[in-house]
Formats: sequence, structure tokens, C-alpha cells
Amino acid sequence: MVLNYFKISVFIIRLGLFFSPLSALAAWQTNMSRGVTPLSHAIYNLHMLGFWICVGIAVVVFSIMLFSLIRHRKSRGVEPAQFHEHPVLEIVWAIVPFIILLTMAIPATKTLIKMNDNSNPELTIKVTAYQWRWRYAYLDQGIDFFSNLSTPVEELQNRAKKNTWYLLEVDHPLVVPVHKKIRFLFTSNDVIHSWWLPTLGIKRDTIPGFINESWARIDEEGTYRGQCAELCGTNHAFMPIVVRAVSESAFNQWIKQQLGDSAHGTNT
Repeated sequence: MVLNYFKISVFIIRLGLFFSPLSALAAWQTNMSRGVTPLSHAIYNLHMLGFWICVGIAVVVFSIMLFSLIRHRKSRGVEPAQFHEHPVLEIVWAIVPFIILLTMAIPATKTLIKMNDNSNPELTIKVTAYQWRWRYAYLDQGIDFFSNLSTPVEELQNRAKKNTWYLLEVDHPLVVPVHKKIRFLFTSNDVIHSWWLPTLGIKRDTIPGFINESWARIDEEGTYRGQCAELCGTNHAFMPIVVRAVSESAFNQWIKQQLGDSAHGTNT
């Protein structure tokens, strides 16, 4: 009997998938990115743990509900049970949620501790938000520059075809080395902004008069993009974040180039 109910459930699910638009199924991109840093990996693993626990709970609860609705329906002459308390069940549904919460709380606490471990950085970068651009200062290297949106005006005004990185391109990206612990200090010059870069596992508010911190150790070379995630004014959409992770030798060469340009009065 239970097997028949299971077959019916599978048939209903398949029927729903059949009538769903295939384009909508192909466009499902609802899961978060695993990222390229130990912090983003920890956040992703925590997310997937919570997801599968919720899936397990849903399967158990809806299976029991479906079985009960079919097996104990009124048309079969089933009479409702008459009871007001069941000590064993009450103990079980108090203990089981506690175990589930504990299973999620332990790794969540470890992840939060890791997120706030800004000790022993190998590079410190101060990020200051402006309406509507970012300013990056390498505190140990003496390098300081603004990063502005570089999308052509023609594209912004719909007078030209939009390129692949529309509203996600800047004139001066933040350049950092891979395999180095980078400490970020966040603040703002005017209103509250938010420096959000999913692949690094970082989202920090930049608040005038306050310093927020975060860190990253990027595992792979590449270009990673993000945006301001706090509504900060009319040009909020024009504050992209671009981080270019390079090898240590390439980073040192870039540092020398920036210091040389500064010595010659070149705007970096």
C-alpha cells in the first residue's frame, strides 16, 4: 500500500515537471556560488548543510501528510482519534528539533568565528565608499586610487549594444595576490554602502565613522566581480567591484609599476 502511494507521488511530480516550461528549468540558478576562498567554501558548505536538512525534513513531513490524507480519508469510514496528550510523542518532537538545531549551530558557530578571524594578515587594504565609486588604499605599500565604473556612456543611454560586463567593469580594478591573507577595512565617506563580492564570501557594510573588517585568501587567479549591495543614492547601480587576483610575482611587479607611476605624477 505504501509503495502505491509512493508511485502516485512520483507520478504527480513527473507530471508537474512535464508541464513546466523547459526554458524556466534551464534558467534555474538559485544556488549560491562556492567561491574561491576558504571563507566562501565554509559559507557554501554551511548553506548546503542547512539545505539538505530542510529537504530531509520536507520529505518526512510531506510523506507522512500524504500517507495520512490518503490512508485515513473520511470516505473510507475512518474515525478521527480522540486524545489530548501523548507524552512519548511530545518528548520526541522536543528532542528531535533540538538535535537538528545543534547539528546546524556547531558548524555555523565555527564559520562565524572563521569569518571574524582577521589576525596575522599579509596585506591590508582600506576600502572607502563614495557616492558612487570605491577608493582602495594599500596601507603598507602607500598606494591609493579610486575605482570608477567604466561602462561607456553610449551603453548607459541605450545608444549602443551592451557588452558582457555591462555595469560590472571599472577603470582601476583592485589587484591582489593569490594564497595571501588579505585584511579588508571598510568605511564610508558619505552614506552607508555595502561591499559585496560573492566569490570571496564577503559582504560588509561601509558606514561613515566606523570601521568594519573582513578577510580573504584567494585560491585561484582570475577576475572576480561584485556590486554595492546597499541602496545609497541615484547612482547605486553604478558602483561595481572588480578584483583581479594574480600571482605573487605579478603582484610585486604591479606594485613597482604603481609606485613608479606615483613618483612621476601619473594618476593610478
